[in-house]
Amino acid sequence: MSRGVSTIETRISDTADGWRLDRALADAVPSLSRERIKALMASGRVNGPDGPAMDPSRKAKAGALFSVTIPEPTALENEAQDIALNVVFEDEHLIVIDKPAGLVVHPAAGNLDGTLVNALLHHCAGQLSGIGGVARPGIVHRIDKDTSGLLVAAKSDAAHLGLAAQFKAHTIDRRYKAIVIGRLRHLAGTVDAPLGRSSSNRKKMAVVHADRGKHAITHWRKLQALNGADLIECRLETGRTHQVRVHMASLGHALAGDPAYARGNGQLGQLGVILETLKFRRQALHAARLGFIHPVNSIALSFDSEMPSDMQELFDNLVV
Repeated sequence: MSRGVSTIETRISDTADGWRLDRALADAVPSLSRERIKALMASGRVNGPDGPAMDPSRKAKAGALFSVTIPEPTALENEAQDIALNVVFEDEHLIVIDKPAGLVVHPAAGNLDGTLVNALLHHCAGQLSGIGGVARPGIVHRIDKDTSGLLVAAKSDAAHLGLAAQFKAHTIDRRYKAIVIGRLRHLAGTVDAPLGRSSSNRKKMAVVHADRGKHAITHWRKLQALNGADLIECRLETGRTHQVRVHMASLGHALAGDPAYARGNGQLGQLGVILETLKFRRQALHAARLGFIHPVNSIALSFDSEMPSDMQELFDNLVV
């Protein structure tokens, strides 16, 4: 069902007197981002006491009444596809998915369809309020194609802004379970090492010098000793591409099955035999916990996910 055109009437607050108008209106209408307000102003959809307000830099006056007309969201070019989803939580603002390994999150070269975005466009048809004016799910974080587990997506501008702010502030509780090669000498530790593109392979990430990488911190702790491996939990302060995979590999304990950062199975002894027997050819990594504050109603939410069957089978075969 289409949401159609809607109009919001609002007044500039006393505290916003003298602010730039786009900032004052974004403050008055928190469901719309400042960039969205500017786009609506440019298209003549914001009207004030003197008619169309098209200059975002003009000074706002306390008490001034404005009407903001929000057009029907335009359709995203990506195709909506009926792909089964494991929905953990959903309301009018956001949706939490337990993603299976093998599912790409966002369309890109080589994966233009069959992605989580295509699935969400079908599942959320008629429910997307138009993030940035386009009917699309707001992807605020991603999980690698062959990593399984919990992921949240926004269905409205307000949720998208709120979730993005929490990710930027590193207040999201993200915990992964991983099976790493070899036995860690300590029970817990922290890897504080910047990540950037590998100079030898642009498809891979690497620990790099601070001036050419992004700040990245992973806290890990051992959960259980296994046969030639350990089950660990990783808590992320930051969310960089391949963060857990590269940080653990930098300690000499790459993730079991990782095709990019682990040694070949032939070099892993009994662990390699088990990986080959089970045909386990993805990184043994699962996003097991996701916690955040609901960006609209401020309720604390936390979700847990059990390891999927393939990773559980690997674990069971490695129990000492």
